Amino acid sequence: MKIHLPNSAFLGNIDSFLRGFDPSSPDSLEITANDKWISVHPVVLSMIAALGLTIQPGNVRCQRLQAKSKHYVVRMGLFKMLNVLSDISVVEHEPAGRFIPITQIRTSDQLTTFITDMIPLLHLESEQAKTIGYIVSELARNVLEHAQAEHGALLCAQYYKKSNSIRIGIADTGVGIKTTINQSYPAETDLEAIRLALMPGITGTTRREGGTEQNAGAGLFFVKSIASVNRDFFVIYSGSGFYKLLKKPATKRLRLSADPFDDRHSKEESLPFWKGTVVGVDITLDQTEEFSLLLSAIRKTYSTAVRDRQKARYKHARFI
Repeated sequence: MKIHLPNSAFLGNIDSFLRGFDPSSPDSLEITANDKWISVHPVVLSMIAALGLTIQPGNVRCQRLQAKSKHYVVRMGLFKMLNVLSDISVVEHEPAGRFIPITQIRTSDQLTTFITDMIPLLHLESEQAKTIGYIVSELARNVLEHAQAEHGALLCAQYYKKSNSIRIGIADTGVGIKTTINQSYPAETDLEAIRLALMPGITGTTRREGGTEQNAGAGLFFVKSIASVNRDFFVIYSGSGFYKLLKKPATKRLRLSADPFDDRHSKEESLPFWKGTVVGVDITLDQTEEFSLLLSAIRKTYSTAVRDRQKARYKHARFI
């Protein structure tokens, strides 16, 4: 496998980075980087860490970093996670309130610890912080319960003071969304599986509308909704399918859509195959009236979507 750390790879322009991923030769990983500057979204680091854990440490080859920003990659814990020696020295300041290094989540206890460490990043009112903490918990729990990923979930996050936003990335190398969704719903392609996974009330664990008490099939929908209301980016990549929620113009009336294809978005069906699932999201933390109303809007959209599918499923032809 080959993957390149570019000078810029954030959710808005991540498409080219993903197209450059080479999944061939899965027993080795070659990491190269831009010589002058490295500026990437946390999801990029989560992806590389997830790949590295699937192979023997001796088969990981990393180009010696020359970029001025190379210390960021080290401080986020990429080399440590890959068990690769680095000659780059950094002063490790307390990360609370700024970032969370790449973290491997394999158990519920580890997930609880990660959420506890993430809360200081949010700088929000208690209830809002709990809401986003729940969303991230849902993403990781999906991996633990459904992905069948031997190495669990790889997560990291970065807070940006200037824009008052948090960027979160999570990646796994499990069975992927299509395999999970096909346990209960027919999806012929990875992109169609992603579409179903983003719809509220659909989960691969059951065909019951609205899911179960333990799994409501709403975690990804919640994350997409937060990004939508805050006019932020959200991406999901699994198999060869890719979906990106695009920022909505400030002049456009906000509306939560149960079908992700009804949102302003871009999509691809033939990216290099990712064995597992990758999710990245940007969350602006400015407290607005729209953000305050988010939970009630999510509940309304979720209930309506489930009800409409129930009606469609049980609607029978009437003969006169």
